Amino acid sequence: MSTLKINHPEKIVNKKAKDPFDQLIFEQGLRIKQVLLINKKEDILIVQLNNDAEVKIALSSYSKLKKASQQELNQWEMIADGIGLRWDGLDEDLSVKGLIKESALNEALHQLQNNAKSKLTIL
Repeated sequence: MSTLKINHPEKIVNKKAKDPFDQLIFEQGLRIKQVLLINKKEDILIVQLNNDAEVKIALSSYSKLKKASQQELNQWEMIADGIGLRWDGLDEDLSVKGLIKESALNEALHQLQNNAKSKLTIL
């Protein structure tokens, strides 16, 4: 839930998130459980979420990660109880929301590019 201050700074009102990603993260507790793989040569980052789903992204989607060495990539830490990942030495943060959106976008693009007959469903 997000917070909103209305007329009185000392009063905080909780309100439900409208964004479905925010609902999953902040209301249902979706988090990064662990990093399964960071491989510079293969250009891939794979994280496992606490619902056991795996999210895969290309490191090259993020300029700082693309330019980083494998050693720098291995220096990550989980932040905000699994809401994101941080590379302090690279000054780079990735949120679970951003990882999911990037992964979904890349998957949709891949389907459209590689199979003109496939149906892309948007709900």
